[in-house]
Amino acid sequence: MRMEFKPNNPVQVGLLLLLIIGGILFLESTKAKPLGNENTQKTLAESESAKRLLYPSAPELQNIAGYVNVPHGFSLSDVKGKVILVDFWTYSCINCIRTLPYLKAWHEQYADKGLVIVGVHTPEFAFEEEYENVKAAVEKQGIEYAVVLDNEYATWRAYKNQYWPRKYLVDADGFIRYDHIGEGGYEETEKMIQKLLTERDEKLSLEGIASEEINAATEFSKIGTPEIYLGYDFARAPLGNAEGFQPNEIVVYALPSSVEKNRVYLEGTWENHSDHVRLASDTGKIVLKYEAKSVNIVAGGTAQVEVEPGQSPGINALGTDAQNVNGKAVVQVAGQKLYNVVSDSDYFEKTLTLHVNGKGFELYTFTFG
Repeated sequence: MRMEFKPNNPVQVGLLLLLIIGGILFLESTKAKPLGNENTQKTLAESESAKRLLYPSAPELQNIAGYVNVPHGFSLSDVKGKVILVDFWTYSCINCIRTLPYLKAWHEQYADKGLVIVGVHTPEFAFEEEYENVKAAVEKQGIEYAVVLDNEYATWRAYKNQYWPRKYLVDADGFIRYDHIGEGGYEETEKMIQKLLTERDEKLSLEGIASEEINAATEFSKIGTPEIYLGYDFARAPLGNAEGFQPNEIVVYALPSSVEKNRVYLEGTWENHSDHVRLASDTGKIVLKYEAKSVNIVAGGTAQVEVEPGQSPGINALGTDAQNVNGKAVVQVAGQKLYNVVSDSDYFEKTLTLHVNGKGFELYTFTFG
């Protein structure tokens, strides 16, 4: 029987109201019930379908030349469903080295809770492409998480990266939810790790911030000298010597009567290469006026380097890679890596002199802390 609605019929009005209320109750009963409490509910923005519109998918590792701490052929798809931290680094980069204590702490604290760290080692210099060099650096630094060699920059380009170090956080659905360039931001990064782990497992209980226990001793605002490259293709500033860089030439350099701040000066006979200079004479000298607390060199070959750090007595400014030899600070260079030559007590301007004894000594960069 068809019922015609008339507003002035009280019975029909009452039936209509009952139908409306019943319909509302039915629709409410069909809605999905939230899981957990308010702090653990996934929002619409965190659902996989919505994330496709908000966040990029994490590219797979590409053209990997070697694997450390993981089997050959390891890929991100092997750990699908976990939270992944992709860290672009290279072993002679001082900025990367200073981030390692945080990465190692996160690996120790969260690996068994679903975090996988993958160090993508993208070399800055040719010697950093060598598998044994990378493996030795990983062992020296006590790195236990996965490291892969991105020698052709294929993964670097896939992530559209341009920096060392850079960290990307990938959630359990494979989306990049966060990235950070350079040093710092450790507490913020760790909180995001905790957030993504909690999303992955709502029952997970995470307390404390491991980063707070690590003392970041470097005050970057007080460093008055930028990183200095010694290869003619890499250099951001000219040599202090009048002879300058001379690509692929062997040059006899002489020290001037005075030196300018933040310029490297050479003495002796040196070969000019695209990413470094190499000592061609038996002995040589390097002079640099700088402003920082610590000084590192990326160097190679085999040589004995006596460190004369200017205003500070040599032994009081002994770098971690220097030894006290008859009251002098001496660094034994053996292989291509980063060496800490000065570790001073404060930031102030001083003039560093390196007396090099060893033909074939290679100098790539100066970095500061």
